[in-house]
Amino acid sequence: MLERRELFPNVIELNYQARRRFGCSVYLVFSEQEWALIDIGYSDTVDEIIEMIRQMDFPLGNCKYLIASHADVDHIQGFHRAKSLLPNAVIVGHPDAARLLKEGDRLMTYAEIPAQNISIELPPILIEKQVNEGDRLQIGNLELETWHTPGHTHGQLAFRMKNLLFSGDNLFRDGCVGNIDAHHGSNIPDFIRSLERIRDSDVEWLLPSHGPVFRKDAGMVQQTIDRLGKYQEMADFGTCAVRWPLLDQWEEELVAGIDPKAHRD
Repeated sequence: MLERRELFPNVIELNYQARRRFGCSVYLVFSEQEWALIDIGYSDTVDEIIEMIRQMDFPLGNCKYLIASHADVDHIQGFHRAKSLLPNAVIVGHPDAARLLKEGDRLMTYAEIPAQNISIELPPILIEKQVNEGDRLQIGNLELETWHTPGHTHGQLAFRMKNLLFSGDNLFRDGCVGNIDAHHGSNIPDFIRSLERIRDSDVEWLLPSHGPVFRKDAGMVQQTIDRLGKYQEMADFGTCAVRWPLLDQWEEELVAGIDPKAHRD
């Protein structure tokens, strides 16, 4: 039997448990006889993850939920294999994630990125229980409160448990956020609102989908919000930007007849 390395009471992160990086963070939440996984990663590590869980003396038949923080392939590809090993578990996700997986949308799930010659298998995955803002998932005597936190993608969910927030791809320890890409359904104003919610909440710890767990620092969150605020007005972010002030400035210069050479320095 493996010793359980709990990050917090009733919470095990499988990369931390194994002392090596599988991929995305995979959280095991347990109480009484029930347990659940938040995200799973790619298919090629599922068997090892499930075997490690078995060796920690978690009955495989007692897995209640397989929870998708969102539908990105690096988070959920392994749910197809996990469901075959944990047939009693119910796959949970946002309605938007359910739609993308039902339609087999390879672009919005990042399974297909033609510009980088990325093509990843995305097996059939059925979201059996759809959850949205305010819904609650019971695991033994613990409760996960669902937060809808769009921005990285519309179907991004976070889950609060007491003073912990399983925060998905909203924010990482270095102040970075999940990839911002119009082809992925990213929305910067939504992202800012989600981060403001996290900043203003009384959660103490953020448990992200990538990288280490960290204590919430409102100042750091604000720095990220400020940076994303600038992204809204930068052409670098294409259709994710809401406006480009330079075009307004150019129009004013055209009307005023300003010589472009005035800006040559």
